[in-house]
Amino acid sequence: MPALTPTQRNAIVYLRSPAAIRERCQQVLELACADRLHHFAYHPDKLPEVADYVAAVTRDAYPNLEVPFHSRWRHFAVGGIDRVAQLDGHLGACSPAERARCHFDLVITSVLLDAGAGARWRYYEAPSGQTYSRSEGLAVASFDAFLRGMFSSRTDYPWQADARGLQRLTEAALADALQSTVDNPLVGLAGRATLLRALGTAVAGAPQYFGTECPRLGHLFDYLCGHASAGSVSAQQILRAVLESLGPIWPGRLSVGSVNLGDVWRHSQVTGPGCTAGLVPFHKLSQWLAYSLIEPISAAGVTVTGIEALTGLAEYRNGGLLLDLGLLTPKHAAVLAHMHTPDAEVIVEWRALTVALLDRVAEQVRDLLGLSAQAYPLAKVLEGGTWRAGRRIAREKRRDGSPPLRMVSDGTVF
Repeated sequence: MPALTPTQRNAIVYLRSPAAIRERCQQVLELACADRLHHFAYHPDKLPEVADYVAAVTRDAYPNLEVPFHSRWRHFAVGGIDRVAQLDGHLGACSPAERARCHFDLVITSVLLDAGAGARWRYYEAPSGQTYSRSEGLAVASFDAFLRGMFSSRTDYPWQADARGLQRLTEAALADALQSTVDNPLVGLAGRATLLRALGTAVAGAPQYFGTECPRLGHLFDYLCGHASAGSVSAQQILRAVLESLGPIWPGRLSVGSVNLGDVWRHSQVTGPGCTAGLVPFHKLSQWLAYSLIEPISAAGVTVTGIEALTGLAEYRNGGLLLDLGLLTPKHAAVLAHMHTPDAEVIVEWRALTVALLDRVAEQVRDLLGLSAQAYPLAKVLEGGTWRAGRRIAREKRRDGSPPLRMVSDGTVF
């Protein structure tokens, strides 16, 4: 971390914590409860309807209620194909640690390519003959690219994502891999390519996280193991490592000192001390990544604790669910009529309400399913769940399944 004052350092640590995400989003919800927000009205009487819808969607998807954690790994099995087993077949009889490194390499690149694809984009998987869209399409496309060695600098070992392999990635090569064309446009393609090249630079510049000899994303597993206590790491440790190591990659973000804050935005009604005043952190992709790193860490024999500390994800499926079912309603026509950028206060407000209300929805969903918070943590509520319900209601409301708000995406937020 660059030279900072103690106040700046404390602010950065705070803004990177799940506690800060919940506290700042709760502030926005309290304003909504007092009907003091500029863009959205909150209707708590609609909360049971939202919970009923989510519970019904969950029972449809998982009749036995054996719901896995919300993570990228679910998408790699779309179409009933165990693609990760294909990767493991290539890896052969490697050590559990090396398998975990390769799984880190795969899932980090895939998650960072997973911001919204747009309604028109499709990916055709030749071996299966199937066509996929949105998150599943991006998962299959990024898996295929990884398997072909797109992110590796070693022709003899394509199943890794290392600094040189990422830094040399071109927009044209990524477009080819993701089948993005004028007639099949992927939203934010240029931003994704820029993000992965920045990722390569971050990997090369952070040997403490990614190693010194052929630095690669997978060495983040070794870093976490090195900080394990009695064979366990916490979910907050995973998120902190992700935020600290990948912080420099996010384009055009706010900063404290010279430290990039990532998915942190301003809202005029949010308070806080010092340089945190007005700031609302979300860390959507980073938390999505932290959730997705839990499985390879656990498979390698390291226990992950405190998963419930992570928050819901401030993205358009969860947020769209709340709008489409009327838990939130716009206060003026511009909310739905205009195109909004990620830093627009209307988007920050919507995302903050999404995070805060996901905790409330989760409580009621658990009651409906007859499950405790310990048996059914938020990571399962999301999977079962709110994300899936948000997609379903979007398709019921709009033919193309698009979110209710119109957003400009650079491929690094939503």
